[in-house]
Order: sequence, then C-alpha cells, then structure tokens
Amino acid sequence: MLISTELGSQPPNCGLSFRRLRSMARQLPGLHTRESRVLNSIWGCPVMQQASPANQLASRLRKLRLEHWGPDYKLTQGTLGAALGGSDPLSTATVASWENRDNPKLPQPKWLLAYAQFFATRRSIADETPRLVAIEGFTPEEQASYDALRDELLQLLAAARGEPEQVVARRSWLFADSGPVTLICARLPEEEVGELGKPDSPNYTGLHTFGDADALIELWGHVRMENPAMKVAYKSAPEVGADDLSGHVVIIGGIGWNEVTRRILELTRLPVTQKEDPDSPSGEVFAVEIEGKERKYLPSWSGAEPKKLIEDVGLLVRMPNPLNSNRTLTMCNGIHSRGVVGAVRSLTDERLRESNERYISGNFPHNQHFGILMRITVIEGRAMTPDFSIADTVLYQWPTASVEPSAGHSGSQARR
Repeated sequence: MLISTELGSQPPNCGLSFRRLRSMARQLPGLHTRESRVLNSIWGCPVMQQASPANQLASRLRKLRLEHWGPDYKLTQGTLGAALGGSDPLSTATVASWENRDNPKLPQPKWLLAYAQFFATRRSIADETPRLVAIEGFTPEEQASYDALRDELLQLLAAARGEPEQVVARRSWLFADSGPVTLICARLPEEEVGELGKPDSPNYTGLHTFGDADALIELWGHVRMENPAMKVAYKSAPEVGADDLSGHVVIIGGIGWNEVTRRILELTRLPVTQKEDPDSPSGEVFAVEIEGKERKYLPSWSGAEPKKLIEDVGLLVRMPNPLNSNRTLTMCNGIHSRGVVGAVRSLTDERLRESNERYISGNFPHNQHFGILMRITVIEGRAMTPDFSIADTVLYQWPTASVEPSAGHSGSQARR
C-alpha cells in the first residue's frame, strides 16, 4: 500500500532511477531484507543500473563470441580460447572469467589484441578449425576493422582499470579502401638538374629530376608499408594524368616548381596561402589572415656568415579529394625542402608519429579536413621531425582556433 501511495495507483514507467527506488524501499517498514527484490522489479518493471566498465568489457567480449559472425555461427568458449592461444590454448575457464558479468576478470592487453585480430576477418573461421590470421596479410578493410576493434577494447580495458581515457592514435597513411595512391612531386627546372638527371647521361637516374626527392622516398616507403596490397605510385607533375588525380593524391612540395600544387590550391581554398615574398627570395612563404590582418610565417637564418637555414616552416593538410570525395588529398609542403621533409616525417618517424597522430586525433576527432602549419628545426642541414605536443611547434591549425605565435612574433608578421 505504501508503494501505491508513493507511486500512484497506475504502474510507473520503467525509467525510475536506481537511487529513487532505493530511497523508497528503505522507507517501507519490514522490507529492508527484501530491498533487493523491490529494486529488481516493481510491477514487473526492471530497474536499469549503469553497467560498470568491467561489466561492459565482459559483455562486449561475450557478444563478439556469440553474435559477431551472425546467428548461425556461435563459438564455444573453448574453441575461442584455442584459437586465441594458438600453440598454447587458453582454457574454457579463462575465457569464461573474462565474460563473467557478475565478477569479471580483466584480460591482459595482449589478449584483447588477439580478440581484435581474430574478429577482424571472417577468414579466422574459414577453415574447420578457427585460427588467427596474420595481421601482415590483412586486406585494407580487415586492417581497418582490426584497428577499430583494437581501439574499442583497449579503451574499455583502460576504463575498467580506472585509467584516464586515452586519445586513440589514428594512422593517417593507412587507407581502408582499394586506393590507389599517387604521390606527386615537382620536376626540377632544367637548369637545376645535375648530370645524373640528364637523359643522355649513361648513368641517368630519373629521381635526380624530382624536386623534394628526400621527402618522396621517405613517404613512398611508408605508404607502401602501411598498404602492401595497394598500388602506390609516384610521378613528377608533368607526368600526371587525369586518372592519377581521382584516387588518394599526395602533393609533395610547394608551388615553386609544381603547377599541380598551384592548381589544387586554387580548388581547395585553404585558409593558408603560399606566395613569393621579398623577405624570402629562396622560397615561397606561408600567409594567414587573422582578424583581418595578414600574418606571414618566414624561415629563420643564422646570424653568422655564411648564413645557414636554422628554422623552416612546413605544412600538412588532409582533406577530401576535390576531384573525388571518396578519396583523400594530402599536402606535405614547406618554404624550402627541409620544411617539406619535416612535414612528411611528422607522420612517418617511428619515434614521434604516434604522438603526433594522437595530437591530430585529439584536436580533430571527427574532422577529415584539417591543416597544421608547423615549425621545422634544422640542425647541421638536417630537418628535425616536429613534435606537435611541444609548445610553439604548431604555428597555426584549422578548423580549430589558431595557435597564437610566441612572444616577439606578434603583429602582421611572424618571422620563422
């Protein structure tokens, strides 16, 4: 009767909060010992409680085993344990403990990676005995499935352990489709081509005619590694045909010797422009309009003669291809060749690429169109890989708010 008086004569909606029902139950004389039954169901309405992160992980693992391959294919815990463990199979009890929603045990990260590897491809169950398929042989679609499931499970594990939520690093040079990818560089003017770049030389080498060849070689190898089954080609701007511009396109280098870059820039309408400037006769500078005023980003030179380049400026842009929105356009650009190399290495350097990918994921989590203008330190003629997490490395970025220049670089120009 007390319940009816408190709630009314009609059955309630099933959306009552757990806290509200607990408070009501404790007010009922003699029902303290039956509190759990009152909480579990009132007039047949189940009380919805928030599942803990550990429960969520356990439920997700169970759902993968029972539902991932559809209603007609359900793995037993023993079969899954054997597949995950390989030569050292996991016991049924171990898999069951991970799926136990009342008192789940947390698996080690390596086993969650094995889950992601197993459920990323249907080839795992193609044979009579389910098995792990080598990641190195994944198709682009399987690799994308693996990455997504891996990140999801590791995030659930981190939450279950009470660890701070981690920003999942993306892999900007991994493409989850059939491609192709074409890297486009400028062709050097004839007066800049050395002896080995001349066709009549017995030692003619075609790459000697390419601008930014260092950046090209660095990036081509990395993209091939990330997409082993995909066609990845490189061409100089004069060799580019219409079909080359309808896949994933990567523009390497600036507008100085690359008409393709100049034309693509006209199509994209980026907030950053590149143009000739009397303060930088050796390379075209970047300019941004901020609050109605133009800010230029220039390289820096040593004070002693002969002057040496000590800081360049690089640009990294990722956006949908304006000629095919199902593919991407990426620009790796710089005032000089060191800036181009630095922009490329920001996402290929094995020591810094993951950190920089996390920066991109954190700043542009749901945006496929972004750009970063960055400082490139030059030491003994070599471009150092930029670390986006270090203050003053990122000079300007979009679509988020621009990064303010450091003290002494305010005003219409920011000399770099």
